[in-house]
Amino acid sequence: MVLNEKILESIKETVESNSYSLSFLGFVKEDGNLFLRVAIDKEGGVTLEDCVAVTHLVNPILDENETLIKEQYILDVCSKGTEE
Repeated sequence: MVLNEKILESIKETVESNSYSLSFLGFVKEDGNLFLRVAIDKEGGVTLEDCVAVTHLVNPILDENETLIKEQYILDVCSKGTEE
C-alpha cells in the first residue's frame, strides 16, 4: 500500500465522522519544506475554524502512527481548491 493511501486510511473515518470530506491528501515540497497537505470540504464551505478543528483531529492520529511518515513534515489542512 502506498504511503498516501495508508495515511488516508488512518484519518478518513475520523474526518468524515465529523461532517467533513477529504478532497486531497498528498505530500508537497515547497521552499525546502515537506508539507502533508490535507484538503477538506463540507456542505456550506470550509472556514479557518474548520481547518483548525481537522488539524486537531488528525494530528493525534498521525502522532500515534509516527512510523508511517519517516521524514519531518508540516501538516497543512486547507479547504478544497487550495491544494494546487
